[in-house]
Order: sequence, then C-alpha cells, then structure tokens
Amino acid sequence: MAKDDAYDRELEHLQVSLVKYQQHAIEAGDKALVIFEGRDAAGKDGAIKRIVEHLSIRHTRAVALPKPSDRERSEWYFQRYTDHLPAAGDLVLFNRSWYNRAGVERVMGFSTPAEQEAFLRDAPVVEAMLERNGLKLVKLWLDISREEQARRLEARRTDPLKALKISPLDAVAQEKWADYSAARDEMLRRTHTGEAPWACVVTDDKKTARLNILRHLLHAFAPPEIAKAVEPPDPDVLFLFSPDVIPDGRLNP
Repeated sequence: MAKDDAYDRELEHLQVSLVKYQQHAIEAGDKALVIFEGRDAAGKDGAIKRIVEHLSIRHTRAVALPKPSDRERSEWYFQRYTDHLPAAGDLVLFNRSWYNRAGVERVMGFSTPAEQEAFLRDAPVVEAMLERNGLKLVKLWLDISREEQARRLEARRTDPLKALKISPLDAVAQEKWADYSAARDEMLRRTHTGEAPWACVVTDDKKTARLNILRHLLHAFAPPEIAKAVEPPDPDVLFLFSPDVIPDGRLNP
C-alpha cells in the first residue's frame, strides 16, 4: 500500500504540472506532438490515459488511426497523419504513428521493401521540417521483455474488460519477436536525429514507466519555471537512444 500511495502522490504531482504546462501552452500557442511506439502490450494506452486524464478536451487529442483505406494507400504516405498535427495550444499524442511502416508493415509484409526504404529516408526530413516550423516533437519507444509481453497478451485473452485491446496481430507478436527486434533496431538507428531523437522506455513495470514518461514530457515541453519542480527521468528507465543500447542489453533482444 505504501508503494501505491507513493505512486499516486507522484502521479498527481506530475498531472498537476501537466495542467500548468498546458495552461502555458494555450497562452503561448505552443504546438506539441508525442509519438508512442512499441511492441504490442508495451503500455502505450495506459501511459496516454494518465497524460490526458486532466487536460483540456479542446486542446488535447489522442490519435490511433485504423488501417489505411484504398484511397489513403494511394496518397503520399505522411498525408493522412498531417491532418492530425497540432494547432497552436494543442497537445497531440499518436498511439502508433507513421512508424507503422518501419514496424508492423515491414514484419507483416503490408508494404514493399521499396516503400519501407523510402520511409526510413524521408521520416527524418519530415520531422526536421516540423521542428523548424515550431512544432515540439517527442518520440517514445516503449520496450518490453518477451516474457512480460506474453503475460500481458494472455491477460487480454482472459479478461473480458480487455476484449477491445485484442488485435489479430497479437497472435503473431511472440512468433515474430526476432523480426520485430530487427525492424526496431533499424528504425531507431536510421530515424534518431538531433532534431527528433528517440527516447527509450523500459516498461515491464507499468507504473514506473508512466511516471518517467510524464517527467520526460514535462522536461521536453514545459517552461523552466514548471519543469524545475519535476524530477528528471530515471536513466535506468528512460534514456535517449544511441547505437550502444542495442548491444549492451538496455533494449530487449
């Protein structure tokens, strides 16, 4: 109980700080985008829920796009995402994003190798353009161990309250673990840039991951007078990507 109480107190403090940040962002006209990526069951939904819980409905959107229509497949790949980018004062959270092309589409064969290569070439250019035009961007890779993913996927299958979380792709998440690892590694290496870096989050402990994600967002987006009251993220839980994190074991192989 003491551990849960400490979590609740820290979560409330961070959520109050997020409210203060959003009040500032609305007044200043700041535009912020958070990209959540990670394996199935890595905790994206739960983290997003804690971020948006007390924020303005008018200025906060969580976006989880369905598979593209035939018309959308004929468009420029980034086109259907640009409609959801933030306007002044907005915070937008992509629950999966254009990085589908470097992850599930690659592993499941939903796009061609040429399309995947074009994406890896173009994504850093698009993100740099967004940053140069005043959008603040945070990219999060939520990393989970194979064992913990298996446990959470089984919980989805047996808990009727989690029925809406079940996806046809869940069935192959474990089977194609190594393929997803290879796709993740190439994606992070090729799209981690100074203007749009990746932050990696260890998510086997959901509550610890959530607190560190909120801390990271506040330090990335909030003005100093708000951010200074927030502890920095624990570097053992949330850390910027570098090529070293793949061989040294900080990301699950």
